[in-house]
Amino acid sequence: MNNVVFFEVLGKDGADLRAFYEAAFGWKMSPIPGPMDYSLVEGAGLRGGIGSASGDDPGRTTFYIGVVDIEAILQKIESLGGSRLGPPRPTPDGGQIAFFKDPESHIVGLFNNGSGS
Repeated sequence: MNNVVFFEVLGKDGADLRAFYEAAFGWKMSPIPGPMDYSLVEGAGLRGGIGSASGDDPGRTTFYIGVVDIEAILQKIESLGGSRLGPPRPTPDGGQIAFFKDPESHIVGLFNNGSGS
């Protein structure tokens, strides 16, 4: 565990971002149903998603690290000088995600698929 398991690229115009990555790298996009402008990426070698950022968010690129116990990792991160960005949140597939800032304020995601692995 503790491998990078997902990436995400969010920006002002999700459609333009998807078109850029499709043209540049040949990645295919699979839109996910729901209110978010978001698609899963196929063919990148690592699971990922590309879509529109919400509200005033200018967008960002985030990588997610798969962990067994999000709360334990967040506590360890805080003890090492990082900071949590809110509580863990559920994902549609039954897992959880959370975000933290490292000591230099880079935002990183944590993911647990809900199976304990």
